[in-house]
Amino acid sequence: MSNRIFGLLLAASILLCVGAPLMIAWAPYESTMGLVQKIFYFHVPSWMIMFLSVFICGVASMFVIFRRSYRADRIALAAAELAVVFGLIGLVTGPLWARKAWGVWWQWDARLTSALVLWTIFIAYLLLRRYGGPGSERLSAAVALFGMANVPFVYWSVNVWRTVHPKTTVVPSLGPGMREAFWWCAGAFLCVYLLFLVLRIRLEEKRLELESLYLTSEDQYKNYG
Repeated sequence: MSNRIFGLLLAASILLCVGAPLMIAWAPYESTMGLVQKIFYFHVPSWMIMFLSVFICGVASMFVIFRRSYRADRIALAAAELAVVFGLIGLVTGPLWARKAWGVWWQWDARLTSALVLWTIFIAYLLLRRYGGPGSERLSAAVALFGMANVPFVYWSVNVWRTVHPKTTVVPSLGPGMREAFWWCAGAFLCVYLLFLVLRIRLEEKRLELESLYLTSEDQYKNYG
């Protein structure tokens, strides 16, 4: 990504993030939940971005497995880390909302349980990358593919089983004011995600360059020694 495009992405992220609180404040209150419903504008976009990150990680992992692409491996690692971050946002905001809306912090229903399992899959991915040793890249790529296969199940679970969680028709049925605020916040989350993804990939590339220089200097030192 060129510096110009990166600069535009940074500017868009700042603009959308600054405007998001204003859009949320402007959005009307939900008739039954009132103010607490506004957690919705953080909770749902965070899970949308987590799903996107899981798909990016999964697709990149295909290239790691079948083509042994090092660049795809860097993308997969960055996407997995961000999937965990945005998933954590969803797991924190969800119970905060649920406590006021349902009277409980957590329900072990299909949507909540499957979402937690999906998040732990990518925790396992990162642990495997960190402590798996040689060859862990391809093994963790298989874990990422398994995680990606779980996304449709998590999404459709509320439509298949009876759960306390709202169905997937909530977003399309948003009324005026709520609809604009939601998509503004979703755009803000997307821009911030893309910004972090690019930065994390660049950081990993620099880390690998530094590691290569260190190994080269170490070999030269041994040769001269």
